[in-house]
Amino acid sequence: MPDFSSPEPYILWLTGAGVLIALVAWLPLALKRLPLSLPIICIAIGAVIFLLPAVSLRPMPLSYPTITERFTELVVIIALMGAGLKLDRIFSWRHWSVTWRLLGITMPVSVAAITLIGGWGLGLSWTAALLLGASLAPTDPVLASDVQVGPPKSGEEDEVRFGLTSEAGLNDGFAFPFVNLAIALALAAKTGDPWASDWLLHDVAWEIGMGVAGGWAIGKLFGWLTFHVPAESKLAQTGDGLIAIAATFVSYGVTEILDCYGFLAVFITALTLRRSHRDHEFQREMHDITEQLERIAMMVLLILFGGALVNGLLAPLGWADAAAAFAIILLVRPIAGLVGLAGFHAERMEKLTLAFFGIRGVGSFYYLAYAINHAAFAEAERLWAIVGLVSLLSILLHGLTVTPVMRTIDRQRGRDPDALDETTAAP
Repeated sequence: MPDFSSPEPYILWLTGAGVLIALVAWLPLALKRLPLSLPIICIAIGAVIFLLPAVSLRPMPLSYPTITERFTELVVIIALMGAGLKLDRIFSWRHWSVTWRLLGITMPVSVAAITLIGGWGLGLSWTAALLLGASLAPTDPVLASDVQVGPPKSGEEDEVRFGLTSEAGLNDGFAFPFVNLAIALALAAKTGDPWASDWLLHDVAWEIGMGVAGGWAIGKLFGWLTFHVPAESKLAQTGDGLIAIAATFVSYGVTEILDCYGFLAVFITALTLRRSHRDHEFQREMHDITEQLERIAMMVLLILFGGALVNGLLAPLGWADAAAAFAIILLVRPIAGLVGLAGFHAERMEKLTLAFFGIRGVGSFYYLAYAINHAAFAEAERLWAIVGLVSLLSILLHGLTVTPVMRTIDRQRGRDPDALDETTAAP
């Protein structure tokens, strides 16, 4: 008689991995026309799994600080490469004007507003409030895939999708100086050491400048190796899109060794690699493998997030914290977005969509984990609870509204969203 009593944990994990990979392939297609998103499904799956009595793991971020930082970091850098490879629009200051508005106006306004909410409204220390603002201001490149442009040369690059994709790609690098400022202030409060000159010269000037330069140089190198060396040796001949993952890791690793912003460098590398031969079919190969790996990593992370939610991640919240979380999603980002887009030539619906869909999530998790691992913040549990709630609200609210909103915009622009779906799905 077969024994069904107690399967080995390895077999259970193997089965679960197979189910997860199948869902990675099938769910985006199943949800394409529904007012529902893949992240919502992942969180629900995680909540169910970690409520099972047989599951003893408690995936709380403060219990696994290093794993939390490194795993979220990995997911973000893969997403940044995918975002950069998607963009068809040639880089220029004029053609990217919507990006500069969202980066130069909307994000600093968001940081300032959330910091004031945290300091005055929630009674957090000003360093913790600044960290909260820096963590929650950037649009997430991982969870924003439903409002991003389609794959290379797919035709899905209107102003809304382009603006949100380019913003999500660049604002992770430009949010880091604010995170480092919170860390510097927290350390200075204990040591009394001066911090301003080091922060301005190193954390702002050096790390941004070298992040851009390093990302560009590595993108040029991989572009040459992939498309322009003699035909028998160029990497495009391999047909293996994992070259994009190699470029991601090299770009991030080298620029981090140089002590500059690896997130920024990876996105610049992706843009440069795309520009090296914009119309080559291998661009689609690189994008597709990057997107698949990103989706698997994102699903695992959000399943763990669902587990953290049912194990008390939100327990430290008070009513004021919950109100602040709703305000950050429903007021801060939309108002800051509209301020940044004032005078920008676009239809009202497009401006409202750009302002509203500032999705928060994995990038916020990374910044918070990074800062808490590099300086002591007494309010760490409360910060995690607030960031967790804001991310949950963003995933739910944006996930439920993104499909109908984007389909409405497509119809207003005279495009058939169903035809775009078929184009995106085509090999």
